[in-house]
Amino acid sequence: MLQTKFAEMLLPDEVKQLLGSCPDFCVPSDRARLFELAMGDDPEASTFEVAYDLPDGQRVVEAIVTRCRNGLSINYTEAYMRRRDPNCLVVADDEPSDKPLFRERFGVPFDDLREQTHAWLRKQELIVLPLYTGGTDFGYPTLLIAPRNAGFFCGGLADLQQMIAADRVPLDFAPQAMIYVAPPFRHTHFGGQQVVVHNRRTSVHEIYAYNLYPGPSAKKGAYGVLIHQGEREGWLTAHASTVQVITPYDNVTTILHEGASGGGKSEMLEPIHREPDGQVQLGKNLDTGERRTLILPRTCEMRPVSDDMALCHPSFQSGDGRLVVMDAENAWFLRFNHITRYGTDPYWESLCCHPDEPLLMLNMDARPGATALIWEHTQDAPGEPCPNPRVIMPRHLVPRVVSEPVAVNLRSFGIRTPPSSREEPNYGIFGILHILPPALAWLWRLVAPRGHANPSITQTAGMSSEGVGSFWPFATGRRVTQANLLLRQIQQTPRTRYALIPNQHVGIWWTGFMPQWLSREYMARRGSARFRREQLTPARCPLLGYAMRSMQIEGTAIPRWFLEVNTQPEVGNEGYDAGAEKLYAFFRQELPKYLEPDLDPIGRYIIKCCLDSGSLADYEALLPQDLFVEETSYRWRRGDQPGMPTS
Repeated sequence: MLQTKFAEMLLPDEVKQLLGSCPDFCVPSDRARLFELAMGDDPEASTFEVAYDLPDGQRVVEAIVTRCRNGLSINYTEAYMRRRDPNCLVVADDEPSDKPLFRERFGVPFDDLREQTHAWLRKQELIVLPLYTGGTDFGYPTLLIAPRNAGFFCGGLADLQQMIAADRVPLDFAPQAMIYVAPPFRHTHFGGQQVVVHNRRTSVHEIYAYNLYPGPSAKKGAYGVLIHQGEREGWLTAHASTVQVITPYDNVTTILHEGASGGGKSEMLEPIHREPDGQVQLGKNLDTGERRTLILPRTCEMRPVSDDMALCHPSFQSGDGRLVVMDAENAWFLRFNHITRYGTDPYWESLCCHPDEPLLMLNMDARPGATALIWEHTQDAPGEPCPNPRVIMPRHLVPRVVSEPVAVNLRSFGIRTPPSSREEPNYGIFGILHILPPALAWLWRLVAPRGHANPSITQTAGMSSEGVGSFWPFATGRRVTQANLLLRQIQQTPRTRYALIPNQHVGIWWTGFMPQWLSREYMARRGSARFRREQLTPARCPLLGYAMRSMQIEGTAIPRWFLEVNTQPEVGNEGYDAGAEKLYAFFRQELPKYLEPDLDPIGRYIIKCCLDSGSLADYEALLPQDLFVEETSYRWRRGDQPGMPTS
């Protein structure tokens, strides 16, 4: 019956032939069925090996799935497979692209490997999973075809996107995207490397996933489909978390937080972390060992909107000058490397240890039948915990989650910063919070630094770029096209303001994610109020826009050296300026890539301003924004009541 239904659907002929010739295929009825398949369809199994036989007779175990009280824990046998390889994406088609092409990287056209992949799948028992990438309202019909023993991978994608149960697949379901999964090819054709091939055909966007870590394919591959569709139609999907922040006084501020992997997107949704005595540790001086804490009796309530992908679809833009977004995912791919012991984050610990439904967890040191604890991470080597432990959290399990479009007040950008001092200067010269004019906000999204000690990717040394919008690793087209779309989006949303927020270090102080948690509390209390000119000061480095001259939260003042790093005695002007030079060198390395003939003329002026070491006033003149409140002058007349202004 099921085979007959799929034979009648609007599937590509080669897909029908594949399904018609394979030994058997299963279309899961629901999420629970996928979890059964992930354990080899054995209800008594406590562990399951996801293994494949290679043509040379070798058997390769890719991952081990463990049944736990709170879900399934997946552990890859290679440390390399526990993070996304940032160079895994290649493009196989002839559409315009700045990405590596398959034929150039591997020296042969993709057509032959594509046929080999289909031939291998025709010999396998398969899982066929219909879903909507980007949701049912604004997304795109997608079909996943994977070997039956890769149930955990299919379950991850089913959570992240909107799966369709077998008995609810409409006959007119016509996939605009296809995802094919063939794990053994990683060993037989790619020397053990992660490779994901995008093949943008006329009517179908094909993705060939040759590995089982879901980050590059089930997660970011689906993101690539949305980016490609948006490129065709003139809109973006931001690489961002979004949260509505409700102050103790019931004011609501919506923050969209962008950045490369590790830039604090998921952390923007977390409650502020506290010390055992309830205080908040602002930072620890790496030179002296001094700790700074503050008392914050009341924090804001949070209503999460998105964790990683924010759909900026034109159909729900209100035209009031603010960007309007909604979640592009059905679940969140949460990273918990910063949760290293019980009590670090009771919010996520409770949701993950006692979920209402079983969860899929990656890179957790789990035991059969026990509760997988999100602070116990798989060891990459003795004494070296994996920096990328993950939990796939369905949105409907998150308290107070917002499922409709929201208008953004503040659009922040996060960056992981290293320690910086006079003796060892680096680019960690950011204060806790910087306010950016729109032109600088655009530039930061072009260079999008991956930053210090990035936990999500295999490449972590030095300062490298994630690329335009920080979603460039998942895009398949030209970077200048995305840069133009991003610039137009910024121009069309003049009421959305911009901030730059570091994490990990502020000068010589280790801070973790405290800068963005405190900035969230501070900016939410401000709401849409404009700044008085004495509240901000031009940063010593123009690339950082305005630094905070003062910052007070619930009556507690933040010390100045956390706001202007050059005032730290361990850094000073000398160490600050040396770090600023590193930033400028990075911008001058990355920005010329965008100077294509079809770059928007305003964008060309902004980039030239940076390359010519322009001032903050120069950036403000290129894309003006009403940032400051105008001071009011009063005339006083003889006989007026004391303290009463006249018109």
